[in-house]
Parts: sequence; C-alpha cells; structure tokens
Amino acid sequence: MAPARNGAVLPILGFLICAAFIYFSFRDLWLYHKAKTELGFVKRNGTQFVVDGKALYVNGWNSYWFMDHAVNEHSRYRVSEMLEAGAKMGLTVCRTWAFNDGGYNALQISPGHFDERVFQALDHVIAEARKHDVRLLLSLVNNLQAYGGKSQYVKWAWQEGVGLSSSNDSFFFDPSIRKYFKNYLTALLTRKNSVTGIEYRNDPTIFAWELINEPRCSSDVSGDTLQEWIDEMTGFIKSIDDKHLLTVGLEGFYGPKSPKRLTVNPEQWPSELGTDFVRNSNSSNIDFASVHIYPDHWFHDQSFEDKLKFVVKWMQSHVEDGMKELKKPVLFTEFGLSNLNKDYEPSQRERFYRIIFDVVYKSAKRRKSGAGTLVWQLFMEGMEGFNDEFGIVPHEQDSMYRLMIEQSCRLGRVTGRLKEHKLKKLCSHRH
Repeated sequence: MAPARNGAVLPILGFLICAAFIYFSFRDLWLYHKAKTELGFVKRNGTQFVVDGKALYVNGWNSYWFMDHAVNEHSRYRVSEMLEAGAKMGLTVCRTWAFNDGGYNALQISPGHFDERVFQALDHVIAEARKHDVRLLLSLVNNLQAYGGKSQYVKWAWQEGVGLSSSNDSFFFDPSIRKYFKNYLTALLTRKNSVTGIEYRNDPTIFAWELINEPRCSSDVSGDTLQEWIDEMTGFIKSIDDKHLLTVGLEGFYGPKSPKRLTVNPEQWPSELGTDFVRNSNSSNIDFASVHIYPDHWFHDQSFEDKLKFVVKWMQSHVEDGMKELKKPVLFTEFGLSNLNKDYEPSQRERFYRIIFDVVYKSAKRRKSGAGTLVWQLFMEGMEGFNDEFGIVPHEQDSMYRLMIEQSCRLGRVTGRLKEHKLKKLCSHRH
C-alpha cells in the first residue's frame, strides 16, 4: 500500500511546488504594478506643480544619455547607478532624451521605422526610474544635430524627394516632415512598455513631455513659423495623451516684439532666433514654461561676478512672467557653469549653483512660479566620453553633492514633503 500512498502524495507535492514557484515569480511583478497604480500624475494648479494634493518643487538633473546606455548590456547598469545616486540626493526628476533619429543606436532608423532593441532600452529606463522614485522629463526631438535632430528629418525628406527645402528650418513648415514627426509622436506616446506593460501615455513615471530641445527658427525672425508649429504639435500630442504635462523646451529668450529683449536678453542676437519666451509658452496646450541658464555661452566678455548678477536678473524676470503673463510654473530645465572659462575655479561653480537654488527656494517659500531646477549634467565614473564642460560626477565633488542635498531638504520643508520616508531619512542626517 505504501507505493500507492506515495503515488497520491507526489502529484500534490508537485502541484504545491509549482504553485509556490508561480507565486514567487509573479509576486514582485504584482507588487510593481500595485505600486505603479498608486503613483500619481504630476498636475498643474495655477503656477505650481502638484502631485497627490501637495505642491511639488523640483530639484533634479539632466542625464541625456540614459537610452543610449541602456541599449547595450555592458553599459545598462549605469542607468540604475545614476538613478540611485540621484535618489540618494533627494532629486525627483531627471530630464533625458526619448529620441535618437538615424545614426548609431537610433530609435527611429528611418521615418516611421523603429529599432525594437532601442525601444526596449527606453522601456528599461522608464521602469528603472520608477523603481528609484524618480520621474522623467522626456524630450522628443533636438533642434541641434546631436542624436539626429531636426536636420535628420530634413535629410530624410530630401533623400526621399519630398522635401520642400534643404534648410534645417523646413522641419517646422514642411508638410512631409510634420507628418514624419507626428508618426513618431504616435508611436512613442502609444508605446506599450515591454517591462511594465503600461503605455507611455498612461505612465505617471513620466513627469512631462518636452516638445523640442532649444528650438530656434532663425529664417523667420517674426516667430510665426515656430509658433504655428508649436500650436499644431502640442495640440496633436494632447489629442493622444491628455494626462501628462507638456512644455516647449525653450532657452528663454525674448523675441523682437518683447520690451524685455532690450533689458533682459543677454545680447542683441537672442531676439533674432524666431523664438519668444512669453508668446511660445502662452500656447494653450503648454502647461509650464522652460528656461536655460548659460551666461558663459551667451556673453562674449563678462566677469564671473557680472554673470552672477545676470543669473539673478534672468531668473527673476522669468518667474515674474510666470506669475503675471503666463500664470504657469517656470522650470529651469538646464543650467551650468563651464570649466573652460579662462578664469574658472571649482569654487565658482558652487556659488553659481547656490544662487540659482536660492532664487527657486525663495520663489517656493512665496508660492511663486519658480517651480524648480534641473542641473546640466550628471554622469557616472568611467563616462568621460559623455562629459562636457558642465558635467559633474556627484560623489567626486563633495561640495556640489552636499549643496544639491541641501536644496532637496529645503524644498521638502516648504512643500511639507520632508515627512516622506526618503527625504526624512536623508535630511535628518543634516541636523
């Protein structure tokens, strides 16, 4: 009788083992999805970002290289390392490229044709960001040539014999190129993440979309061409995805009809680029304004002290615009001080950053429109090839590391988020 009894037990035991295996295999995925649904979308309430009923002031950074590094197994770990390092500093938003048009590791190989391997790399970036409680500001195309940019779209149209002009600015007015870009937008916004199973347009890990990095259309100084493109493309995006915030991606220059072109613009040339900060940001589908801060690239001869004075004036002017003209948040999405300046000293960078952080902190305390900052740029050890004159490896520059943590804690106090577990633990060590 013993063999018969064992015969009955073995199938039951096998079933239990199988059930346990399934449970433990899918438990983490279930918990991940549960956490995912509990994450709230960032919204706008007047001149403030809000999430889960509380104001959110952003202390974050740029790591444009995430998708590129996530493509290959040997470099993918750096994405998680950078996100972990950012989270440990209390940083909440990272701005990164969601485009790579043509060329090496291209996401869009040719108009409407995508490399699934690269799309899965972007899936990985978004999934990893959620694991580290970091949201992503995803930029959709480059005005510059790096990673394809508008020049690649123009080249495609020209090669296929449908382009109206070989000028890069035809990106903004050529019907064929507009169609290319809309097809890309549709593919991206409706992409179902291969890791999480969530479509991008439904994923609150994405803080917002940025339409284009640093748009310029110098062939039409009036700004009409760029404005029409902004209105059309933002309307198209919102027709597919009305859950996420949307910004243009401006540098913040004032156009030829703005009185501030004479008093705030760094020099004459920025008013001749076909952009205007107030007009472009006032587009009905734009939820917040974006501004960059690079005085050492914008001026030809200026002392460091003069640059600091300009930064305060530049930022306060845009915060004022956010309050009075736009009635929207203003996010300073790029800023940096070049280490190639002839008078550069490492201590200058800390002073430069502190002044920028102070303007945002004071704005936050007064509930004004200065909604946060994103440092350009952070990267990890062993990535010197991706560095530029602004790059920072956080742990290698202790004073900058401590300064960024201090800003996270200050903004946490203003918004009442200091009680949240990660910030509470981070900031309690500082007192």
